[in-house]
Amino acid sequence: MPTFDQSTVSSAAPEEVWKLLYDPARFPEWWAGIGSVTTGGTGDYTMFPDGYPNFPMPQTLETSQESGAVKISCLVSDLCFDWRLSPSGTGTEISVHVEIPDSEPTASTPSATSSASPSPASPTSPPRRPRSRGPTAARVRHRSA
Repeated sequence: MPTFDQSTVSSAAPEEVWKLLYDPARFPEWWAGIGSVTTGGTGDYTMFPDGYPNFPMPQTLETSQESGAVKISCLVSDLCFDWRLSPSGTGTEISVHVEIPDSEPTASTPSATSSASPSPASPTSPPRRPRSRGPTAARVRHRSA
């Protein structure tokens, strides 16, 4: 199973980062590629990628404020994001470990390295699921102060 890890340090206090990370309704504020989110029962929500309002991606969310952990699992593609927060000076170290299932195309698979041009999607077919870029790359939108 392919994986990757990223981390950064924010000047925001851990409590402020936690408020953004544990609340899926706030993901579109900072997670590039997420257009909207609808929340369901405890830990369940549905994410809709930017530009694809009719392509629901159900997710589960598990949190532990004591350990500073948030685990997000995509029920469509089995991607798993394990976020960790820890104090760093007056700010917060934010780390994410991402697991990509073997069934997802990666740069080393023939379908991802093909030199053929992609065919346009037909109006009736669902959009192509974003790969490990877009909402799954753990990119963060930066707002001007």
